[in-house]
Amino acid sequence: MMALHAYFREVADVIDECEEPAVARIKLEWWREEIRKAVNATPSHPVAKALQAVIAEYPLSCDTVLEFIDGIGMSLDRERYETFDALGVYCERVGGTVALLEASVCGYTDPATPTCLRELGVAHALACMVRDAGQHARRNRIYIPLEELARFDVSAGDILNAHESANFQSLMAHQIERVENFCQRALAQLPEADRPRQLPALIMAALDLALLHEIRADGCRVLRQRTALPPWRKLWITWQTRRREKRRGNSRQGKPA
Repeated sequence: MMALHAYFREVADVIDECEEPAVARIKLEWWREEIRKAVNATPSHPVAKALQAVIAEYPLSCDTVLEFIDGIGMSLDRERYETFDALGVYCERVGGTVALLEASVCGYTDPATPTCLRELGVAHALACMVRDAGQHARRNRIYIPLEELARFDVSAGDILNAHESANFQSLMAHQIERVENFCQRALAQLPEADRPRQLPALIMAALDLALLHEIRADGCRVLRQRTALPPWRKLWITWQTRRREKRRGNSRQGKPA
Protein backbone atom coordinates (compact mmCIF):
# COMPACT_ATOMS: atom_id res chain seq x y z
CA MET A 1 0.00 0.00 0.00
CA MET A 2 2.89 2.36 0.77
CA ALA A 3 4.45 1.67 -2.61
CA LEU A 4 1.14 2.29 -4.37
CA HIS A 5 0.50 5.57 -2.59
CA ALA A 6 4.06 6.74 -3.21
CA TYR A 7 3.45 6.09 -6.91
CA PHE A 8 0.13 7.97 -6.87
CA ARG A 9 1.79 10.92 -5.11
CA GLU A 10 4.75 11.07 -7.47
CA VAL A 11 2.56 11.08 -10.58
CA ALA A 12 0.00 13.54 -9.18
CA ASP A 13 2.78 15.94 -8.19
CA VAL A 14 3.84 16.20 -11.84
CA ILE A 15 0.77 18.31 -12.57
CA ASP A 16 1.04 20.38 -9.41
CA GLU A 17 4.75 21.14 -9.71
CA CYS A 18 5.27 21.63 -13.45
CA GLU A 19 4.18 25.04 -14.71
CA GLU A 20 4.91 24.15 -18.33
CA PRO A 21 2.48 21.58 -19.81
CA ALA A 22 5.14 20.34 -22.23
CA VAL A 23 7.45 19.49 -19.34
CA ALA A 24 4.62 17.76 -17.48
CA ARG A 25 3.85 15.63 -20.54
CA ILE A 26 7.48 14.56 -20.79
CA LYS A 27 7.53 13.59 -17.12
CA LEU A 28 4.28 11.63 -17.40
CA GLU A 29 5.62 9.77 -20.42
CA TRP A 30 8.75 9.01 -18.41
CA TRP A 31 6.57 7.51 -15.70
CA ARG A 32 4.74 5.38 -18.26
CA GLU A 33 8.08 3.96 -19.34
CA GLU A 34 9.06 3.38 -15.70
CA ILE A 35 5.88 1.34 -15.13
CA ARG A 36 6.56 -0.72 -18.23
CA LYS A 37 10.07 -1.36 -16.91
CA ALA A 38 8.61 -2.33 -13.55
CA VAL A 39 6.75 -5.11 -15.36
CA ASN A 40 9.32 -6.24 -17.91
CA ALA A 41 12.73 -4.84 -16.95
CA THR A 42 14.49 -2.80 -14.28
CA PRO A 43 13.12 0.66 -13.40
CA SER A 44 15.38 3.43 -12.12
CA HIS A 45 13.13 5.40 -9.75
CA PRO A 46 13.00 4.14 -6.12
CA VAL A 47 9.20 4.27 -6.11
CA ALA A 48 9.02 2.31 -9.35
CA LYS A 49 11.42 -0.26 -7.88
CA ALA A 50 9.17 -0.65 -4.84
CA LEU A 51 6.15 -0.93 -7.11
CA GLN A 52 7.91 -3.63 -9.14
CA ALA A 53 7.85 -5.93 -6.11
CA VAL A 54 4.16 -5.22 -5.58
CA ILE A 55 3.29 -5.93 -9.21
CA ALA A 56 5.21 -9.21 -8.99
CA GLU A 57 3.40 -10.32 -5.82
CA TYR A 58 -0.16 -9.13 -6.38
CA PRO A 59 -2.56 -9.39 -9.35
CA LEU A 60 -2.12 -5.79 -10.48
CA SER A 61 -2.94 -4.98 -14.09
CA CYS A 62 -0.27 -2.91 -15.82
CA ASP A 63 -3.03 -1.24 -17.85
CA THR A 64 -4.78 -0.19 -14.63
CA VAL A 65 -1.55 1.23 -13.20
CA LEU A 66 -1.01 3.19 -16.42
CA GLU A 67 -4.64 4.35 -16.45
CA PHE A 68 -3.88 6.51 -13.41
CA ILE A 69 -1.23 8.35 -15.44
CA ASP A 70 -3.76 8.84 -18.24
CA GLY A 71 -6.17 10.39 -15.75
CA ILE A 72 -3.60 12.77 -14.31
CA GLY A 73 -2.63 13.75 -17.86
CA MET A 74 -6.21 14.82 -18.61
CA SER A 75 -5.61 17.92 -16.46
CA LEU A 76 -3.13 19.12 -19.08
CA ASP A 77 -5.76 19.13 -21.79
CA ARG A 78 -8.96 20.08 -19.97
CA GLU A 79 -9.75 22.66 -17.33
CA ARG A 80 -13.52 22.33 -17.69
CA TYR A 81 -16.00 19.47 -18.17
CA GLU A 82 -19.31 20.03 -19.91
CA THR A 83 -21.18 17.06 -18.40
CA PHE A 84 -20.88 14.69 -15.48
CA ASP A 85 -20.30 11.82 -17.89
CA ALA A 86 -17.17 13.59 -19.15
CA LEU A 87 -16.01 14.34 -15.60
CA GLY A 88 -16.78 10.74 -14.70
CA VAL A 89 -14.08 9.50 -17.08
CA TYR A 90 -11.53 11.58 -15.20
CA CYS A 91 -12.82 10.34 -11.82
CA GLU A 92 -12.66 6.73 -12.98
CA ARG A 93 -9.01 7.14 -13.93
CA VAL A 94 -7.77 9.09 -10.91
CA GLY A 95 -10.11 7.58 -8.29
CA GLY A 96 -11.52 4.33 -9.56
CA THR A 97 -8.15 2.93 -10.59
CA VAL A 98 -6.64 3.80 -7.20
CA ALA A 99 -9.41 1.90 -5.41
CA LEU A 100 -9.13 -1.04 -7.80
CA LEU A 101 -5.37 -1.37 -7.28
CA GLU A 102 -5.78 -1.10 -3.50
CA ALA A 103 -8.51 -3.76 -3.62
CA SER A 104 -6.14 -6.10 -5.43
CA VAL A 105 -3.53 -5.65 -2.71
CA CYS A 106 -6.01 -6.13 0.13
CA GLY A 107 -7.52 -9.15 -1.61
CA TYR A 108 -11.05 -10.23 -2.48
CA THR A 109 -12.96 -13.38 -3.37
CA ASP A 110 -16.23 -12.11 -4.84
CA PRO A 111 -16.08 -10.86 -8.47
CA ALA A 112 -18.54 -8.08 -7.57
CA THR A 113 -16.10 -6.50 -5.11
CA PRO A 114 -13.90 -4.62 -7.65
CA THR A 115 -16.94 -2.85 -9.11
CA CYS A 116 -18.06 -1.67 -5.67
CA LEU A 117 -14.58 -0.55 -4.70
CA ARG A 118 -14.12 1.30 -7.99
CA GLU A 119 -17.34 3.20 -7.29
CA LEU A 120 -16.02 4.14 -3.84
CA GLY A 121 -12.86 5.37 -5.56
CA VAL A 122 -14.90 7.61 -7.85
CA ALA A 123 -16.76 8.91 -4.81
CA HIS A 124 -13.45 9.71 -3.11
CA ALA A 125 -12.26 11.64 -6.18
CA LEU A 126 -15.50 13.63 -6.19
CA ALA A 127 -15.19 14.34 -2.46
CA CYS A 128 -11.68 15.69 -3.00
CA MET A 129 -13.00 17.93 -5.77
CA VAL A 130 -15.54 19.42 -3.37
CA ARG A 131 -12.93 19.93 -0.65
CA ASP A 132 -10.35 21.43 -3.03
CA ALA A 133 -12.68 23.52 -5.19
CA GLY A 134 -10.97 26.76 -4.13
CA GLN A 135 -7.47 25.40 -4.70
CA HIS A 136 -8.49 24.20 -8.16
CA ALA A 137 -10.11 27.53 -8.99
CA ARG A 138 -6.88 29.36 -8.19
CA ARG A 139 -5.29 27.18 -10.88
CA ASN A 140 -8.13 28.00 -13.32
CA ARG A 141 -9.59 24.53 -13.01
CA ILE A 142 -13.24 23.74 -12.37
CA TYR A 143 -14.15 20.13 -11.60
CA ILE A 144 -17.89 20.73 -11.60
CA PRO A 145 -19.86 20.00 -14.79
CA LEU A 146 -20.61 23.22 -16.64
CA GLU A 147 -24.16 22.07 -17.35
CA GLU A 148 -24.72 21.90 -13.58
CA LEU A 149 -23.27 25.38 -13.11
CA ALA A 150 -25.85 26.61 -15.59
CA ARG A 151 -28.65 24.69 -13.87
CA PHE A 152 -27.86 26.36 -10.53
CA ASP A 153 -27.21 29.76 -12.14
CA VAL A 154 -23.55 29.85 -11.13
CA SER A 155 -20.97 31.16 -13.59
CA ALA A 156 -17.39 30.03 -14.00
CA GLY A 157 -16.42 33.57 -13.00
CA ASP A 158 -18.26 33.17 -9.69
CA ILE A 159 -16.08 30.19 -8.85
CA LEU A 160 -12.83 31.71 -10.08
CA ASN A 161 -13.56 34.87 -8.07
CA ALA A 162 -14.60 32.90 -4.95
CA HIS A 163 -18.17 34.22 -4.97
CA GLU A 164 -19.94 31.86 -2.58
CA SER A 165 -23.54 32.83 -3.25
CA ALA A 166 -26.65 30.96 -2.15
CA ASN A 167 -26.77 29.43 -5.61
CA PHE A 168 -23.19 28.23 -5.23
CA GLN A 169 -24.03 26.67 -1.86
CA SER A 170 -26.92 24.80 -3.48
CA LEU A 171 -24.63 23.66 -6.28
CA MET A 172 -22.07 22.27 -3.84
CA ALA A 173 -24.78 20.64 -1.74
CA HIS A 174 -25.79 18.83 -4.93
CA GLN A 175 -22.20 17.65 -5.43
CA ILE A 176 -22.08 16.38 -1.85
CA GLU A 177 -25.36 14.54 -2.26
CA ARG A 178 -23.97 12.80 -5.34
CA VAL A 179 -20.92 11.58 -3.41
CA GLU A 180 -23.17 10.31 -0.61
CA ASN A 181 -25.28 8.41 -3.13
CA PHE A 182 -22.19 6.84 -4.69
CA CYS A 183 -20.92 5.75 -1.27
CA GLN A 184 -24.23 4.42 -0.01
CA ARG A 185 -24.82 2.41 -3.17
CA ALA A 186 -21.32 0.91 -3.19
CA LEU A 187 -21.32 0.13 0.54
CA ALA A 188 -24.74 -1.53 0.31
CA GLN A 189 -23.60 -3.76 -2.56
CA LEU A 190 -20.12 -4.64 -1.27
CA PRO A 191 -20.09 -8.43 -0.70
CA GLU A 192 -20.06 -9.35 2.98
CA ALA A 193 -17.27 -11.89 2.57
CA ASP A 194 -14.82 -9.22 1.39
CA ARG A 195 -15.66 -6.43 3.83
CA PRO A 196 -13.00 -7.39 6.42
CA ARG A 197 -10.23 -7.33 3.81
CA GLN A 198 -11.47 -4.06 2.36
CA LEU A 199 -11.49 -2.22 5.70
CA PRO A 200 -9.14 0.54 4.39
CA ALA A 201 -11.69 1.44 1.70
CA LEU A 202 -14.52 1.42 4.25
CA ILE A 203 -12.55 3.75 6.52
CA MET A 204 -11.81 6.10 3.62
CA ALA A 205 -15.51 6.24 2.74
CA ALA A 206 -16.38 7.02 6.36
CA LEU A 207 -13.80 9.80 6.45
CA ASP A 208 -15.08 11.25 3.17
CA LEU A 209 -18.67 11.28 4.42
CA ALA A 210 -17.67 12.93 7.70
CA LEU A 211 -15.68 15.59 5.86
CA LEU A 212 -18.54 16.37 3.49
CA HIS A 213 -20.92 16.61 6.46
CA GLU A 214 -18.65 19.28 7.98
CA ILE A 215 -18.43 21.17 4.67
CA ARG A 216 -22.20 21.20 4.28
CA ALA A 217 -22.74 22.23 7.92
CA ASP A 218 -20.37 25.16 7.34
CA GLY A 219 -22.38 26.41 4.37
CA CYS A 220 -20.24 24.82 1.65
CA ARG A 221 -17.62 27.56 1.94
CA VAL A 222 -14.95 25.76 -0.04
CA LEU A 223 -13.68 28.54 -2.29
CA ARG A 224 -12.02 30.64 0.40
CA GLN A 225 -11.02 27.90 2.82
CA ARG A 226 -10.12 24.20 2.87
CA THR A 227 -11.97 22.13 5.44
CA ALA A 228 -10.10 19.24 7.04
CA LEU A 229 -10.88 16.80 9.83
CA PRO A 230 -8.53 17.07 12.83
CA PRO A 231 -6.29 14.03 13.45
CA TRP A 232 -8.16 12.95 16.59
CA ARG A 233 -11.45 12.90 14.63
CA LYS A 234 -9.87 10.77 11.91
CA LEU A 235 -8.62 8.31 14.52
CA TRP A 236 -12.05 8.21 16.15
CA ILE A 237 -13.82 7.54 12.82
CA THR A 238 -11.24 4.86 11.97
CA TRP A 239 -11.80 3.13 15.32
CA GLN A 240 -15.59 3.38 15.00
CA THR A 241 -15.55 1.94 11.48
CA ARG A 242 -13.28 -0.93 12.46
CA ARG A 243 -15.43 -1.70 15.51
CA ARG A 244 -18.65 -1.56 13.49
CA GLU A 245 -17.28 -3.87 10.81
CA LYS A 246 -16.01 -6.33 13.42
CA ARG A 247 -19.45 -6.45 15.00
CA ARG A 248 -21.02 -6.89 11.58
CA GLY A 249 -18.72 -9.82 10.83
CA ASN A 250 -19.40 -11.43 14.19
CA SER A 251 -23.15 -11.05 13.66
CA ARG A 252 -22.89 -12.68 10.24
CA GLN A 253 -20.99 -15.60 11.74
CA GLY A 254 -23.34 -15.91 14.70
CA LYS A 255 -20.70 -14.83 17.22
CA PRO A 256 -21.30 -12.51 20.20
CA ALA A 257 -20.83 -8.80 19.37
